[in-house]
Amino acid sequence: QVQLVESGGGLVQAGGSLRLSCSASGRTFSSISMAWFRQAPGKEREFVAAASASGGSTYYAGSVKGRFTISRDDAKNTVYLQMNSLRPADTAVYYCAAAVFFDLGYRIAAHEYDYWGQGTQVTVSS
Repeated sequence: QVQLVESGGGLVQAGGSLRLSCSASGRTFSSISMAWFRQAPGKEREFVAAASASGGSTYYAGSVKGRFTISRDDAKNTVYLQMNSLRPADTAVYYCAAAVFFDLGYRIAAHEYDYWGQGTQVTVSS
């Protein structure tokens, strides 16, 4: 079992920045692949960014590439999502997700992840 707790959401003006954090417990963090997803009202949950267990590989949705950065600190059992140049379209509940994959890589489909945080609201005003 892996427990995930997100923090760092809030209200920000367009063009601003936020950093989300997701703290994990229950399993050796370095063996866990991590990802961020988001869900806006009335829309399906969508992939945002992922990092392999080793941290050596990352992948981003096209809509956030160049603006968001996923990183992990294995010493702190924490994954981060640095969000810059925020837009109103980024408004959503952001979820941290975790899974143990045999290849220690990453996935972009939500159903591939076994563990989820409670979500944190990000609201970007225009």
